[in-house]
Amino acid sequence: MDAKLKVPFPPDPNPRKPRFALPPGTCDTHFHVFGPPEVFPYVERRQYTPPAAPIEHYLSMAKTIGMSRGVLVVPAVHGFENEVMHDALAKAEGRLVGMIRANADLTEADNRALHARGVRGIRFNFVRGLGGDFDSGLMGRVLARLKDLPWAVDFHIEAELLVEHAELLRRIDKPVVIDHFGQVSSRNWQNDPAFRVLLDLMGLPNMWVKVSGADRRLYAGERYEDLVAMARALIARAPDRVIWGTDWPHAYVYEAGRQINDGALIDFVADYAPDETARRKILADNPARLFGLR
Repeated sequence: MDAKLKVPFPPDPNPRKPRFALPPGTCDTHFHVFGPPEVFPYVERRQYTPPAAPIEHYLSMAKTIGMSRGVLVVPAVHGFENEVMHDALAKAEGRLVGMIRANADLTEADNRALHARGVRGIRFNFVRGLGGDFDSGLMGRVLARLKDLPWAVDFHIEAELLVEHAELLRRIDKPVVIDHFGQVSSRNWQNDPAFRVLLDLMGLPNMWVKVSGADRRLYAGERYEDLVAMARALIARAPDRVIWGTDWPHAYVYEAGRQINDGALIDFVADYAPDETARRKILADNPARLFGLR
């Protein structure tokens, strides 16, 4: 099938309250907005065609759940066009910051201008199934133009590539964020070399990890108890450098009835971190420090 014909289902339109009280300043460190495409068009070459998921819908969901801050990650369907992000940040009135796609065409001046408009991070896609081969040259060019900007450098990277290029990641002198458990499968995580590499990296003071994307693991058949155990191991390793995100609007769901409720999704954090102090770090304190949130 032509990838453009793949159309995900929209998110659950009726988010419910979480089963635990969220700490003040709870931050969703990973979500996207899509369109609406008649205002913010999708690029011609893309992996899927999502339904519109505008910022107004996201903000309504976040309010219901109790999330007051967030990091909008510009999705690949919008290419390197950041107007959808600028529009969303303006409408959020200071509650959100942005994370752009790594773009070697941006100059130092461009990056400073983006910082002034609320960008606080840059993301590399090194997942081959999403068209992102590892490119050390691109990394070098992009990172050199960040200079002293206090941006997080985020990696959506396959577990195999994490192992292969761990030394390159070690040498980055910015805060480094590894998305979605480092793409390590929870099926045999205790014996997975990639998880050992991830734990080793998390011993460095500038390394961070998102315990996000768990719902897509469940969608693919992984077991919830294994995901919880893996999350707890990462939190034990670096409790001050673990963050969480919804990955709203869950644009990988292609089967009706498989959409997760975002209230249920944040309930996972209560199992990852049964201790209230640890939850406050993951949901509020850590992201505030990493992204300079107010």
